[in-house]
Amino acid sequence: MSAVLLIEQALNGLQFGVMLFLMAAGLTLIFGVMGLINLAHGSLYMIGAFAAAWVAGLTGSFLLALAASLAAAAVAGVLIELLVIRRLYDRDHLDQVLATFALILILSEGTRWVFGSFPLYLDTPDWLSGTLRLPFGIDYSRYRLAMIGAGLVIAAALFAMISKTRLGIRIRAGENDREMIAALGVNISALYTLVFALGAALAGLAGALIGAIQSVQVGMGEPVLILAFVVIVIGGIGSIKGAFIGALLVGLTDTLGRALLPSAFATFLEPAAANSVGASLASMAIYILMAGVLIFRPRGLFGAAT
Repeated sequence: MSAVLLIEQALNGLQFGVMLFLMAAGLTLIFGVMGLINLAHGSLYMIGAFAAAWVAGLTGSFLLALAASLAAAAVAGVLIELLVIRRLYDRDHLDQVLATFALILILSEGTRWVFGSFPLYLDTPDWLSGTLRLPFGIDYSRYRLAMIGAGLVIAAALFAMISKTRLGIRIRAGENDREMIAALGVNISALYTLVFALGAALAGLAGALIGAIQSVQVGMGEPVLILAFVVIVIGGIGSIKGAFIGALLVGLTDTLGRALLPSAFATFLEPAAANSVGASLASMAIYILMAGVLIFRPRGLFGAAT
């Protein structure tokens, strides 16, 4: 593989990683602060993608579509938290898993009823179409570069909010001792709703951004949710920094594995066998990475010691 192609695949892995971070950040906030296992997080990703595709089809504006994805996912998150999730905080994790799995089915069928069974498509805006010439003669997609930039800006803003703002202090305090901050006068119910809405909005934005690369369809969130859980396990539950590093590791491992492993086996296997073996190992690579991390750091790279 040439150096140019290797750099392009690394950029693809970086783009995939920052999108996974948007999913995993909300998921780790919800679990870290609320102690809630939310299997319906992928459905919020799907809702954001469908809202963006629908608004883009009506208005032709990509920026309005992104705003719609944030708003739709956040509103859906607030409604879910108020109507369902709020009743699960004092229940065990099995009840949470069963209830949020039921939400997946309800939201999937509801989305199918509203938008139909056929995929929707979100076009890349003209001002982000085409390629941009990078150093070393690399022509890379403007849209993917914009996704990387947007993801890094959001990550920096999220880090700053968690570490520098009053809201961030309350979120971190709620993660460590929710009874104490409730006793100090913080409205813990409002904080939970806000955190859930923030996590939902990030998932919806990730769905909208990916929607311009792949089709928007029912069930698109579940495969990404699985990867987001892998990211959290690698990075450490409740750690935004861990979610960011874990997402980049997963994105680069998956993308570079799919690009490099088939060619690595081509030196001593027939092309068809090399592609089959390489593709199979590439699909396993992120889980091998997760297993390796858990062997040496069972709490994840940046998980708090218990």
